[in-house]
Amino acid sequence: MRKTSVLTAALTAALCHNAALAATQTPLEIKLTETVLSSESVTKALRPLQKKQWWHGKVAYQIYPRSFKDSNGDGIGDLKGIISKLDYLKALGVDIIWLSPVYASPMVDNGYDISDYRKINPEFGTMEDFDELLAGIKARGMHLIMDLVINHCSSEHALFKKALKDPEGPEAKYFYFKKGQNGTPPDNLRSYFGGSVWEKVPDHEDYYYLHYFAKEQPDLNWYNPDLRERIYSMVNFWLDKGVDGFRIDAIMNIAKDTTFPGRPPDLVGDGMADAKVMTALHAGEVPAMLKEFRDRCIKPHDALTVGEAFGLNEQILPEIYGQDGIFSSVFDFTVREVFEKEPGYYSYPKASVKLYRDSNFKGQLDAQNTGFASPITENHDEPRAVSFYLPESLQNAKGAKALATAFMFMRGLPFIYQGQEIGMTNTAFKSMDEFRDLVATEEYQKALDFGLKKDEALKAVALNSRDNARTPMLWSDEKNAGFSDAAPWIRIHQDYKTLNVQNEELDPQSTLNNYRKLVQLRKDPAYADLFTYGVFIPYESSDDSFIAYKRKNMQQEAVICSNLAEHALLAPLSGKVIYETGGVKIEDGKLFMPSGSAAVLVSDSVK
Repeated sequence: MRKTSVLTAALTAALCHNAALAATQTPLEIKLTETVLSSESVTKALRPLQKKQWWHGKVAYQIYPRSFKDSNGDGIGDLKGIISKLDYLKALGVDIIWLSPVYASPMVDNGYDISDYRKINPEFGTMEDFDELLAGIKARGMHLIMDLVINHCSSEHALFKKALKDPEGPEAKYFYFKKGQNGTPPDNLRSYFGGSVWEKVPDHEDYYYLHYFAKEQPDLNWYNPDLRERIYSMVNFWLDKGVDGFRIDAIMNIAKDTTFPGRPPDLVGDGMADAKVMTALHAGEVPAMLKEFRDRCIKPHDALTVGEAFGLNEQILPEIYGQDGIFSSVFDFTVREVFEKEPGYYSYPKASVKLYRDSNFKGQLDAQNTGFASPITENHDEPRAVSFYLPESLQNAKGAKALATAFMFMRGLPFIYQGQEIGMTNTAFKSMDEFRDLVATEEYQKALDFGLKKDEALKAVALNSRDNARTPMLWSDEKNAGFSDAAPWIRIHQDYKTLNVQNEELDPQSTLNNYRKLVQLRKDPAYADLFTYGVFIPYESSDDSFIAYKRKNMQQEAVICSNLAEHALLAPLSGKVIYETGGVKIEDGKLFMPSGSAAVLVSDSVK
């Protein structure tokens, strides 16, 4: 009781201080211009109304099993740990859980290197544990989608081990084995993880095998009908179990020029060209390659599929996802592609609210002409958004809540990543020894090769590393943040004593409780059709750190706005405020928004 009383008193004092501060801020008045959409765009945006799907209007949540909750004291998250937190996810308002890989794996790439697609990795538990998890999810009225990694497998997969022994044998046809040229690889493509995509086959002169990712992740040959049959059988195994669909990993990479002619070297200076160049050139072939997969696996089970699909262009979008596409949805990577096109962390542009806003607005406008994309702000492959996009003064709960508001009402199927709902920030990695992701080591070396000093290279990796999203979930202020009784497989976030679920449960204004309110509002029957099917209409703003957009259908409209500037703003908006955070108020028909505030208004007007 004493801890609760002290916390309540502290929160009350903080709220009073923030309110007083907001009242003294002199706002900058901004201008807003509503984007005018063509009637054709509006018609296309409303197409999903013609064929409603079971997943429309839902909210999804990604679990990274290694870092969610450990139940057996080995420092690694597991299935029983997830089971123990299902009521927490239900209370958040989650409808769909995306489970990152739990299949048998040597864990070279944290489970994205699969050695047996029909077995559970013992470090996560057993198939009986999985069945219990699935039953628990269903009992709570939620759905489960698995991670489907079918561009590549593990070098420990039984088929690949046979192929390595005989590069001209039948199993080798499931992969890409080619002879080199005068002791050099078949072509000059560069792996996503650095170095050549080709690895020499031991004891077989001149033979190489292809891997777009780590050398322990050989690419699967989708042009082989026998391989496709194996994939369909495996996919239907999980769907028949009751899984509701899949997030499909790296899927655009399956299309290749199998002659591997090589590409002109890029600017990195190693004589190679990035593998994503090949992927982009052949993206248009992917829909035809996956049609059989969709018709034989996905359609019969009415399953949800969300593609991890980089490098899409507007011409092929309708074939990739939507009402007539291969997938139900794809993740909107418009903002991420700004960074991914660069050769390394060392050359990434500086992230900002403006970059986040403008990229997401473009992605939303492109998507609504096709179907429902899946907005994301974080996932297991990206740093924490609060640390990455926001100014330093808003890398806290205030900024997290304002960013959450901007994110949660975008059109599509939103995915919350574990820890995002409590406002987790980047972890303060102090040396390269603390990183566990194989990409971190590669990026550190690339930065050094480019000419950065060791401290500069470490800083670039620390800001951008995927490990920022992979440190354990912060459940309490107890030992190891309540994640495990043992030392975790990767370090704990430095702020776990104050930044954790237990503390935020007690604070009605916490990031966690604001996420709950946002999810509840998005699904409120009074506004559900608006926030599900309504057209997305962005506003241009005279302030680069102000995010505002409208959702509109034939009966209703709402404006969502977030002030992520370091100063107060006065916006030409009015209407009924149905949600706000940070001291928003309407003054003389205009919206006063302190730094780090956000609001949702209905029946708005722009002056």
